[in-house]
Amino acid sequence: MNWTRQHPAWVMFGSMVGLLLFLWGMAIPLSFAPAPIGPVAHLFADGARATVMLTLIAGSIGVVLGVLAGLGKLSKFLPLRWLCDFYVWLMRGTPLLLQILFVWLTLPQILPDSIQVSDFACAAIALALNIGAYNTECVRAGILAVPHGQVEAARALGLSPFQTFMDVVLPQSMRVALPALANNMASLVKDSSLAYAISVVELTMVGYRVQAESYQPLPVFLTIAVIYLILTTAFTTLTAALESQLDVGRKRAE
Repeated sequence: MNWTRQHPAWVMFGSMVGLLLFLWGMAIPLSFAPAPIGPVAHLFADGARATVMLTLIAGSIGVVLGVLAGLGKLSKFLPLRWLCDFYVWLMRGTPLLLQILFVWLTLPQILPDSIQVSDFACAAIALALNIGAYNTECVRAGILAVPHGQVEAARALGLSPFQTFMDVVLPQSMRVALPALANNMASLVKDSSLAYAISVVELTMVGYRVQAESYQPLPVFLTIAVIYLILTTAFTTLTAALESQLDVGRKRAE
């Protein structure tokens, strides 16, 4: 942990390189495992890459939604604030699995027939909407944590409201909100497994199919658990290093 605090940039670089090497090289050691793992090692690798891709897409959109909805909840425009409150209340109060199924079943009905939405896209949309609701409260709390005196000072220096938010409020609020956002991202890695319910071929779906054909659930799901542990460890290490990198000017206990 001390090394992470002292060299956050190197830790971030190592985490990203390690994750890439793991995703594209994990099939090699898995191929030496006994059946039912070895013969289908490439399927586990493909499933892990699909899980990471789903996490990155949904997580990136979720951060944007969190920032927009967080600003909406702090808006003086009452209808916008009500809309954002309703969005957070709805997404946090209903099961994620139900949200995935709802998007999967209703989105093709409301879109024109010329637009085809894949199962992967439906899962990414549902996951992004869900994590966006949780990110909303993190961003809102981060914005409220910025001293109002800094906003007044920025306005006194002649900065516009937009410049004040982008240059003063947002960087500090994201530093405060980063630990909670990182926790949400780590949870998203695991929550993405629910995409198997709409036939998205991610890691959990691969394991389900392999154990259904081999009738050996124990080695299959142990392998999946280890892969998920490695993925979540890589994401948490990366976000911890990013938190240390952004923690400029704040003293920590060694």
